[in-house]
Amino acid sequence: MSDTWIAADRDPRESDYTRGERATLVEYLRAYRLTLELKCQDLTPEQLAQRSVPPSSLSLLGLVRHMADVEFNWFRRVMGRRPELPRMWGKSESRDGDFDGAVGTQECLDEAFTLWRAEIAYAESVVSGAETLDVTGLHGAGPNEPGGEIELREVLVHMIEEYARHCGHADLLRERIDGRTGQ
Repeated sequence: MSDTWIAADRDPRESDYTRGERATLVEYLRAYRLTLELKCQDLTPEQLAQRSVPPSSLSLLGLVRHMADVEFNWFRRVMGRRPELPRMWGKSESRDGDFDGAVGTQECLDEAFTLWRAEIAYAESVVSGAETLDVTGLHGAGPNEPGGEIELREVLVHMIEEYARHCGHADLLRERIDGRTGQ
């Protein structure tokens, strides 16, 4: 077994160069979403739920659940102007509900990936349906968040940053599980 994810010539993240702001942002976000999925491939539910180091509750499965909630928050609640929608996994009440509830069962795994993929599909529909990246959502859905409008372009940049940071975490988690590292 190789100690890297995938041979460079078979890497599905590779794409043609894009032009324009929207295409560039969408492509970077697509690549990071795919990176998180690749880092979870070929692992059992128990492996995906393995915690990093105590007292952290960080796990690959927790990251998938977290990113499902992040997608949900930014595209349904903020861009959809629906701040009343409750956060996934009780995050409104428990900041780490997405990580704490990530247990090594097939049911938990299936739920996490199903919801994550559904939120990605919804987010993609929001982006493709937006006339421009100037459209705004209502930021400040939570009690400790500053209020105001936020442009779709800023949400996309934030999503790229969020995935990039967590893909770094995922790389370390995966390496700890089976020694495989990312490109």
